[in-house]
Amino acid sequence: MRSALSVAVVFLAASPALAQPSLTPQEVADGWIMLFDGATAFGWKPAENVKVERGVLVVKEGKLASSVQFPVPVEIVADWKWTGTGGALFGIGGQASSVPAGADWTELHLTIVPENAGFRTSSRSRPMGGDWVGGIGSYGGLLNKNVGAEVLPGAVASFRSIKLRALEPTPLFNGKDLTGWKVFADPKRAATKFEVTKDGELSAKNGPGDLQTEKAFGNFLFQVECKTNGKWLNSGVFFRCMPEQYQNGYEAQVQNAYLGDDRTKPLDFGTGAIYRRVPARKVVSNDHEWFTLTVLADGPHIATWVNGYQTVDWTDDRKANDNPRQGLRTAPGHLSIQGHDPTTDLLFRRIRIAEVK
Repeated sequence: MRSALSVAVVFLAASPALAQPSLTPQEVADGWIMLFDGATAFGWKPAENVKVERGVLVVKEGKLASSVQFPVPVEIVADWKWTGTGGALFGIGGQASSVPAGADWTELHLTIVPENAGFRTSSRSRPMGGDWVGGIGSYGGLLNKNVGAEVLPGAVASFRSIKLRALEPTPLFNGKDLTGWKVFADPKRAATKFEVTKDGELSAKNGPGDLQTEKAFGNFLFQVECKTNGKWLNSGVFFRCMPEQYQNGYEAQVQNAYLGDDRTKPLDFGTGAIYRRVPARKVVSNDHEWFTLTVLADGPHIATWVNGYQTVDWTDDRKANDNPRQGLRTAPGHLSIQGHDPTTDLLFRRIRIAEVK
């Protein structure tokens, strides 16, 4: 009996664990975000239709949808399969495709571009180790801007990874000067020096201070690369700000501190948090290293990602108010980069936005 148990223990220890989905540094720089973190069903609904088994998102009959909607042109790559009978579909915004039934993992690539009359969609798939083929089983009317799946009776769908990026976002920083930006004119809060470095990066030193976009934005997917040149420095990106006011908007926090060795316990809400509203569920980024912050604002729903890992999924259910400190604001407002205090020393680059028209 002891010998059999020993063999079993050795076998379990030798069994390879499924690697959690991750993005390469290049994918992060290119704006990809993960919709499945490899460990939880965070960001997916309804909860009763999905579970995570050994790093795989599993759906057994029924519908599955992302809690976040993506009302901008996107491309999606899913590593998935379905088995059983009946079939399964995966897609976004009323358009979905399938892959051949069977046990082989298949990479499905979707491109979705909203148009006045609906969506323009392209689809192709590639079985692991195989060649690209056309999309199989295109279907309309499944979802409305949500990424998701429909699994028919008798079938089981499994996902190893799901990632997405916005197509052709608009640059907000040209790497040469502050065209399109303005420093908020307040003598009492204008200590931050905002300038463009020789490497084409936006530097923010000292504080307080406020650098605002000249243009206002309401619903969008925004991304910026950031680096903190010091320990636990504090900054943030404000959005939907009230005009002609100092940093009066929602704030996507930049603060890489966490309690002890536990990244799930951020200090001061944590990078990716919506400050004073909802903390980041995990501190992903590190000081002295470039990281990408993604913010999606779609009506009352706000979501954030840091290096492609989703940190916030929040709906502002407060009563409507022009002042976002006091209630829900969906009206367009400028974006703002914060100079927090005299210790401020940060760099920003590749600032871009995909705006909902």
